[in-house]
Amino acid sequence: MITRGQRLYARAMRKAPTKQEALLWVKLKVKNLDGLKFRRQHPIQINSMHGRNDFFIADFYCPSISLIIELDGGIHESQKEYDTVRDALLKDLGYETLRIPNTMVENDLSGVLALIREYMMKEDQP
Repeated sequence: MITRGQRLYARAMRKAPTKQEALLWVKLKVKNLDGLKFRRQHPIQINSMHGRNDFFIADFYCPSISLIIELDGGIHESQKEYDTVRDALLKDLGYETLRIPNTMVENDLSGVLALIREYMMKEDQP
């Protein structure tokens, strides 16, 4: 269960988005992308192998298709192993993660939306 403190932390992150998060949020909020509802800075509980109540905060999350969108800035260059482990844990829980570089959001927002739509089409296939 997500704790009150974890929810407050996610809320604080929503109040201080990165430039790239703010750009993409304009396109995702209020079901702007093909009627899908997205949440931003959404906490997701992970029960670790050590019995701890761990959690991740997804940059963007679409519950209807279990899609997490992560915007990757410079820090992700130094934490690729962590991101790989995190994505695998989330996949085991039924989530799919799309990782999108910040530079793509800044330079090709329509391409980012096309990637998300491409994923949605893939999910519609039997």
